[in-house]
Order: sequence, then structure tokens, then C-alpha cells
Amino acid sequence: MQQAAGFSQTIKKIFTFERIFLLILIGAIVLRFWHLDLKLLHHDEAIHAWFSYELLTRGAWMYDPSYHGPFLYYVTAGIFATLGSSDLVARLLPCLFGTLLIPLVYCIYRLEYITKNQTLLVALFLAISPDMTYFSRFLRHDIFMLFFTFLLLVAFLYYLERGQVRFAIISAIAMAGALSCKEEMPVILLIFASFFLIAIWRKSFKLPAAWKRDLILGILIVVAIMSVLYTGFGGHSETLVGQDFGITTEGVHFDLHSTGWYKAIDHWTSMHKQQRLGGPWFYYIPLYLLYELPIFFLALIGTLQFLFKGIDLRLLLMRLKLAIRRRNPAVPVGDLATISIRQLQEKKSPLTKSDEFFRLCIYWMILTMAFYAYVGEKVPWLIIPQLLPMCFVAVYQLNWQKTVIALVGCLFLLTMTWHVAFVPADINEPIVQVQNSEDLRLVMQLMDASDHVVIASKDYWPLPWYYRGDRWSKIKFYGSREDEETITKNDPDLIILHDGESYSSLEGYEKRTFKLSYWFSVYDNEKRMIDYYLHRDGKMGSINIDVFTRNNSA
Repeated sequence: MQQAAGFSQTIKKIFTFERIFLLILIGAIVLRFWHLDLKLLHHDEAIHAWFSYELLTRGAWMYDPSYHGPFLYYVTAGIFATLGSSDLVARLLPCLFGTLLIPLVYCIYRLEYITKNQTLLVALFLAISPDMTYFSRFLRHDIFMLFFTFLLLVAFLYYLERGQVRFAIISAIAMAGALSCKEEMPVILLIFASFFLIAIWRKSFKLPAAWKRDLILGILIVVAIMSVLYTGFGGHSETLVGQDFGITTEGVHFDLHSTGWYKAIDHWTSMHKQQRLGGPWFYYIPLYLLYELPIFFLALIGTLQFLFKGIDLRLLLMRLKLAIRRRNPAVPVGDLATISIRQLQEKKSPLTKSDEFFRLCIYWMILTMAFYAYVGEKVPWLIIPQLLPMCFVAVYQLNWQKTVIALVGCLFLLTMTWHVAFVPADINEPIVQVQNSEDLRLVMQLMDASDHVVIASKDYWPLPWYYRGDRWSKIKFYGSREDEETITKNDPDLIILHDGESYSSLEGYEKRTFKLSYWFSVYDNEKRMIDYYLHRDGKMGSINIDVFTRNNSA
């Protein structure tokens, strides 16, 4: 017994809280940075990388809400200038920002909102979550916005706790960064603002004495940073003020249609109505069941635990029985009649500092899920703003039963993470919507071996990224199919057409069909969902291209 006790103490000394947290952080780094260029860039990644390259080489960037805010393009152009442009380099900063979410969890612990065990479990969830891992290895704006959102929350909580102006400044920088990423960030800000206004009114949180001064300072910082970034460091002032400016009989006239904020509202309102990438309100629920099942399940339990915190369920059931019997006088009430209403009234225990934080997380989670359920544009990367608060809710009132479920569930999370991020092949998963196919590696080998290439297709991304700069000079591009005489003029070595607008054959050429990009097809799998869930197989949707290679022997 003494030997066993001694061994237990030795283990505890070796695996301290700080060391376990550090191991989790190292694991997150490995999962995010290992084999970053294992798969080709996604369709959107290629566009973002190409725009960043154009910004670096030509200084060309102007705000277009279709492609979101400026932050991604400037930082990616910066890292291209430092390390060169490649798939791996393009994904370095998303990996870094995705990894930095985990140290911010430690900051929440230092504020004593969560316990050591809760801290470790939240960090583990964020480290190995399939969605968090996949979209941290993904050049889109979402992971940048998520980091800034979390940094804003952490810095503001520190500001409320300690009242130091430096935390107000960090909050302002984080807010400006998030607003410079994506157009839905104002909604996230409204969620936070509504919660804290109510909480301050309820005296759950208290504003520092100098909050008015710090608020003005914060607003100035946000406006300054956003003005610099959205105008391209002053090159496009029309993003802030209208191009059409003049004096009319009514006074000064601005063309608001030219301002960035109006274009953003106009564009994304039309996208919401159009539902270009639509889906039902419960679109994200199956994704949670596919990839984040243990987190989703534990968050549901955590929400119920919070709602029923402090309620004596035994007395509540007795009260229900009493109410049922009183409705039917023929049924003897018996001893239940002696129980007074005062005795049966459930009394919730007072909420602790930790409870207030989890109230925030539940509020944040529910309203964020409701917002993205309402928005007409449904895409898999929008799951991560909902998943972050969910990871915290999942560890509310953590006990040994929930801990066991969580640790066993981590095996599921790791399995799914490996499948979606580290299988070097086209996989039939909703998370990889419109992913560029690995077939393109062979297509690009054929292009590299050619001196003259013709592309006559409306679908051709990510080729501009992979043939950026001087490499594009050997390519003759047409935006759609041309007649046979035009595309075979000058005897090209390789001709690429969309398979739906192609030729059955071209004289002197051999034809092969490749996948350009692919996605999970719900229509081809909706009648076999259980079978699909277990095997992750079945038919995929795809955009295909016909590649004609010159037959030299002919």
C-alpha cells in the first residue's frame, strides 16, 4: 500500500497541472503545423492566397465584402514577403492563431472562472477538435476572427477584474482585428454587449471608475485601426466616405453606396435572401454529431445543469405528484397533504463567480447558434464561432462521470481529426466543402511538362495561384469553351475544358477526365445516412475537367 501511495505521489509530482497543460499545447501545435501542405489549397484558400500575393507584388487590394475584410490579406502578404509564397507558408498564420486560442483558456483559469480540471479539458477539446484543427490549417478569415473574439472577451474580463487601462487597449485592438476579418462580427459584439450590460445592471460585474475615459480611448483605437486597414493604408479613402461628394441645396451630399459598411450590409443581406449556399436551420447539428459529438453532448448536459442548478429535484417531483392528486379529489392525498408549499419551493443556491462566467458562455453559445441557424449562408467553417463557447459549457459542473465521458470522447475526436486533416486523399466529408481535388496534382504535372497550355473553362481555380507570376505566361486563358479552331491554334501541348462544355474528342489529342473540386453530396447519401455515418463513403459531388494532351506519336 505504501509503495502504491508513493507511486501515486510521484506521478502527481511529474504530471503537474502546468506540465499537462503544456503537453496539450504541444499536441495542438503538432496537429496544426504537421504536414501543412499535405492537401492542396481549398478553393477559397487559393483565392485568398492569390489576393495576398497580388497585394505583395502589385500593391493591389480594395475592400470587397464578397472576400471579407483586409486583415488576412495584409498579414499573409507580410509572411509571403518574409518566407516566400507557398501552400505551407500560406497556412502558417492560421495555424498560429488557432494555436493561440489555448493559452487564452489559461488566462480564463488565472481569473479563477474555471478550475484546473476544467481548464485542461477545455484546452484538450480545442487542441484535438476536428473542426478547430481543420480550420486552423485553413487560410480563411474565420480562425483569425475567432482568435480576436476570444482575445476581446479575455481582455475585457481582465479589465473588469483589475480596472487597468492596458486591458481596455488590448480589448480595443482585438475588437478592431475581429471587425477587420468578417462582416458578422458586429452581431457577436451585440451578443457580448447585451450580456454585459444586463450583468452590470444586475451588479454581477462592476465597471472600473475610469470606464468612460477608457471607452473613448477604445473607440478611437478601433476607428483608427479599421480606417487604416480598410482604406489600404489610405489608398482607398472611398471605403470610408462616399466617392460622390458635393454641396447640394440640402447641404453636403455623400454617396453612401460607395462606403464599405453599406456594401457589406447590402451584399450579405442579398446573400442571406438568395441562400446561395443554403441549408435548413438545423444544418450545423448533423456536423456536431459527425465531428464534435462528445463536446455537443456534454454541452447539452452542462446547459441543463446550469438551468436546474440548486433545485431539489426530489421535492420538485413530490410537488408535481401533489398537483396531480389535487386535480382529482377522488384520489387520497395522504401524507403529501402535509407538505406545505413553502417547503416545496425550490431555492437556488446563489451563483458564484464561476457560475456568472458559465452563464455568459451559455448565453454566447445559444445566441451564436441561433444567429448562424438563421443566416441563409450555411458553410462548415461557421461552426467554429459556435464551438468555442460550447467547449466551455461542456465542462460546467465537471464531475468524474463527465470527465470519463469527455476522455473517452477524445478518442472519437482524435479519430475524426486524423480522418479529415491527415488522410492524403479526397474524402467524402461535409467539412471539406468544395475542396480542390488531389487529382489536380497529376494535372499540374502535365501542365509543368507542357510549353503551351490552353484553359477554356469557367472553372479553373486554384490554377491562378499555382501558376502565379511568370508561370502564367505559358497559359492562354478563355473564360468558357471556344470553337475547336480557336483552342487548337498554335498547337498547344495541353487543353483544359469543363467536362460539361467539352468535346468528345480533339484530333491529335488524348482525353482524360479529372476532378477539379469536390464536396459531400447530401442528395446522393440522404437515404443511407446511418451507413454513411459508419463508413464515410458513397458518392461525392464534383466539378470535373477534361484534359486533352497532345498525342506526339500521332
